[in-house]
Amino acid sequence: MPELTSRRGLLFGTAAIGAGALLVGCTSNESDDEPAANDQPAADDKPGKAVTIGFAGPQADHGWLNAINDNAKSRAKKYSDVTLEITEGSNDTAAQIGQIETLINKKVDVLVVLPADGKALTQVGLQAMRAGIPVVNLDRIFNTPQAYRCWIGGDNYGMGLNAGHYIGEKLKGKSDARVIELAGLDNLELTQQRTKGFDDALKNYPNIKKVARQAAEFTVESGQAKMAQLLQAQSKFDALWNHDDDQGVGALRAIEQAGRDDFLMVGGAGALSAFQAIKKDDGVLKATVLYPPTMAASAIDLARALGQSKGIGGLAEFEIPASLTLYSAVVDKTNIDQYMSTGFK
Repeated sequence: MPELTSRRGLLFGTAAIGAGALLVGCTSNESDDEPAANDQPAADDKPGKAVTIGFAGPQADHGWLNAINDNAKSRAKKYSDVTLEITEGSNDTAAQIGQIETLINKKVDVLVVLPADGKALTQVGLQAMRAGIPVVNLDRIFNTPQAYRCWIGGDNYGMGLNAGHYIGEKLKGKSDARVIELAGLDNLELTQQRTKGFDDALKNYPNIKKVARQAAEFTVESGQAKMAQLLQAQSKFDALWNHDDDQGVGALRAIEQAGRDDFLMVGGAGALSAFQAIKKDDGVLKATVLYPPTMAASAIDLARALGQSKGIGGLAEFEIPASLTLYSAVVDKTNIDQYMSTGFK
C-alpha cells in the first residue's frame, strides 16, 4: 500500500527542524526565557492522546478511490493512539449522509470525509462542525468553509498545467506540433479544470496546436472507445494527454491495436500500471501527472493532529492550516523509482 514515509518530514517530522533552527538563529534579541516562534506542540509519531477518527468516503468503484481507502486504513494503523471508524462507502448521497450521521452520533473525535458529492453533503459537514466534531474535508470540497476545519486535496488545474508544460518542453524544437487530449467526464468541474490548465500551459508554446479532444468516462472501456475515435480522426499528431490512468489502460489498448507509436503520451493520477509502463519504456506512455491518493494518509495525520490539539512541525502556527493543496508532480523515467511504491491498482 502507498505510504507517506518520504513526505512525513514536510508535515510532522524532524526534517523540518532546520527551518525552526533558522527562525531561532535569526531572533538574537530574544532572551533565553522568551519562547521562540517554533516552541509549540507539534504532531509527531510519538504516542499521545487517544483519538477516534471517523472516515467516510464514496464507494471504491475506481482504482484511485480504492487507493484512498487503503491509504487511510494503513496510515491509521501506524498510530497506536488512533482508532479508525470507517464506513462502507457509498455513491448514494443519502446513504453517505446517513453513515456520517452515525459517526456523529458515535461522538468520534474528528471526521475525515471524501464526499460523493461535495454540494449535497455540505449540510452534514455543517452538522458535524456544529456538534463540535472538526471535519477534514478530503478532495471533493463542501460548498462552504463552515462545513470543514481543514480541506486537503489535489490540484486539477495543476495537473493540466504540468502536463501541458511537460509536453511543451518535449516538443519545444518542433515546428507545427500537434497535440490531442483524452479528457474525463465533461460534466465534472475537475475535468474542466484539468483542460483549462492544459490549455493555459500550451499558450506558452506558439509552435503547438491542440487539434482534437474527446471526453471519456474514467473507465477502461470508455478510454479504449474514445481513443480509437481519436486515432481514426487524427492520422498524425505528436503528443497525447490522457486525464486518467484507469481510462488510459483502454487508451493504450486502442493505440496498440492501431499499431501507432509515432507520438508521446502523458497520463494522469499515478496508477501502478502507468508507472510500470513508464519504467519499461517500450511504448508511447512516457510520463504521468500525479493526483496522489496519499492525500488520504495525510488527512489521517491532520485529523490526528486536530484531535490532539497540535500543529504541524516546522511551521510557526499553533494550528494546522485551513487548506492544503497537493502538488501534481510529473513522473517519468528520471524519477519513477521514487514514486513506484505510491502507485495504485
